Amino acid sequence: MRTVNLLVAIAAMAGIVTGQAQAWEALPDKAPEPADNPTTVAKVELGKMLYFDPRFSSTGSVSCFSCHNVMEGGDDHMPTSIGVHGQKGGRNAPTVWNAAFHSVQFWDGRAASLEDQAKGPPVNPIEMGMTSLGAVIDRVRAIPGYKPYFEAAFGPGEVVTMDNAAKAIAAYERTLITPGSAYDRFAKGETAALTAGQQRGMEALQAVGCTSCHQGPAFNGPALPIGTGFFMKFPTIAGSPYVTKYDLVADDGRFVSTSAEGDRHLWRVPTLRNLEFTAPYMHNGAVKTLPEAVRVMASTQLGQTLDDQQVDEMVAFLMSLSGPFPLQTMPRLPATPGDLLD
Repeated sequence: MRTVNLLVAIAAMAGIVTGQAQAWEALPDKAPEPADNPTTVAKVELGKMLYFDPRFSSTGSVSCFSCHNVMEGGDDHMPTSIGVHGQKGGRNAPTVWNAAFHSVQFWDGRAASLEDQAKGPPVNPIEMGMTSLGAVIDRVRAIPGYKPYFEAAFGPGEVVTMDNAAKAIAAYERTLITPGSAYDRFAKGETAALTAGQQRGMEALQAVGCTSCHQGPAFNGPALPIGTGFFMKFPTIAGSPYVTKYDLVADDGRFVSTSAEGDRHLWRVPTLRNLEFTAPYMHNGAVKTLPEAVRVMASTQLGQTLDDQQVDEMVAFLMSLSGPFPLQTMPRLPATPGDLLD
């Protein structure tokens, strides 16, 4: 997995310092998809069923939906999520909305794609607790009602596989995007779509330096090939009082996955879209409000202390990044055969 980190961020910041204007880009109406997994209606239908199915977990009680609630912000509003047997995870659940626009997945970018990411939680001992991916798909195969949906999505034959299950979930997640926000309309030329205060907030976001990392249509970094992560060290200002207040260096970030010293405290740059729906904030869910999150980031990343007006206007602009959510309905799941019950 390739990494783009501080050098790219510094180069982007240099553009701001020298007066280069930020390219304000609207979110595309369709998420990018890999050549080996084109999105189809049948895949999306199957993926949605698997996304909502708690039988992916060892206890039959935790699904993707449990931590990534698509009926609201795509997360669970917990500082860290609760998995099987009431265990607490170590990091805040990132929103699934617009995750299709990330070039890598998870806070530390350890999954190169949505397909790879879908295989992680089922075998995480805290999250879903299955012993292996083989055990996961064996459980799915044992539910006869699933096979017709797999065949509709992938053709006849032995198609009930973990790879296909992951492809279906990823296909569904690529429909979870929110173009059409007030900001998107503004970026397309509708100047009245943002209030004067929101426009000042947009300008402040650039002037303060936030767009050195939070750039592009998803405000999560430059457009990169899938599997090429855009990372930033967090925090960069060790002397910020917020570092201690919110215990921001207890987690070593990407280093935990790679053991590479250069990855210590590196994190995938998250999207700024729909933030009003995803409190609490930061990788540890320690910051409860959006205005406080703005202050924390300005201090820990840029060494700046913002006044109340700057914070209010930047928050107003961030609210303009919330787009309309596509309608979600609960799927009907195939029945569990009685002989599978304990």
